[in-house]
Amino acid sequence: MFSGQEKDHATLTPVSFSDLEGWEKDAPAEALGAFKRSCPSMRFKPAWKDVCAKAQVTPIADEAARAYFAENFTPYALSGREGDVGLFTGYYVPELHGSLRRGGKYKTPLYARPDDLISADLGAFKSDLKGQKIIGKVKRGKFIPYDERAAIARGSLAPRGKPIVWIDNPVDAFFLEIQGSGIVRLKNKKYLLLGYDGANGRAYNAIGRVLAERGEVQRPVTMPAIRARLADDPSFAREIMNTNPSYVFFRRLPRNDIMGAQGVPLTPKRSLAVDPSFVPLGAPVWLNTTDGKGQNLQRLMIAQDTGGAIKGVVRGDFFWGAGFEAAEQAGAMQSIGRAFILLPKDMKPDDN
Repeated sequence: MFSGQEKDHATLTPVSFSDLEGWEKDAPAEALGAFKRSCPSMRFKPAWKDVCAKAQVTPIADEAARAYFAENFTPYALSGREGDVGLFTGYYVPELHGSLRRGGKYKTPLYARPDDLISADLGAFKSDLKGQKIIGKVKRGKFIPYDERAAIARGSLAPRGKPIVWIDNPVDAFFLEIQGSGIVRLKNKKYLLLGYDGANGRAYNAIGRVLAERGEVQRPVTMPAIRARLADDPSFAREIMNTNPSYVFFRRLPRNDIMGAQGVPLTPKRSLAVDPSFVPLGAPVWLNTTDGKGQNLQRLMIAQDTGGAIKGVVRGDFFWGAGFEAAEQAGAMQSIGRAFILLPKDMKPDDN
């Protein structure tokens, strides 16, 4: 089920709600609210139609929400090639400083999705490639890979690229790509809300792993440690960031909501970024792990986002929201844990 990658495969083992450690202690009302917001995006999936209809008439209250999920879903323990234990990290809404015009310290562009970036659905050409896609551009009549990060940093998108805003710190811009969305404060005290609008299709390479392998930071690698090392030397920071060929493009968001890959507003501490090859967006997921401070983190989440670094069956990125505490928790979270997907009772695990 939900296996879109050759290197891994999801195994779903049915369990009971009593097997979900901490289930009775969770306050799932916010998870129900998040799930309701996901339902319109799932209206074309027949298996989810009834549970979404019932969700809409269920009160946003903890006991009502707990009863709703228990009565309408079956939990399944997730496991992949490496077993049923995986890595869970955190992300948040960063705040950057920028200008609508290049000049002075504002030298790093955040680009809108280029017009020449093309996403090709391979399933349209060959049925056994359904669900797989490649991203590139057409040059001299040939479809080729899109520009990698190092080339873009050297200005390869000019004049094709359209900067939305110019940032005063290239490391901040880099981490915005990892987070996927954020707030950019302008000099006139106004702000822009930016969200993910695609990537260049190049494979994501974690710079934390690069730094650890070079002995530049200690394991476990955390965001504060990476930032501290990159802040020491701008040229070193540029070299390290360019080891990740993946590059993210943005769009201006018209509302004050931070949107996830599913196209719905994210809910702090209830939205989870997953690998959609194995976990469908919109699905409830019971998470059993620890937070950035080592405290138990057992709660019902909704899969509403994705990320370039989020690959694998038992893998997730916990959305902490905005602010200092969110940044602190997200930066420190490198937690081992388990995940359980909740599927409608009438849905067979092999259905997609």
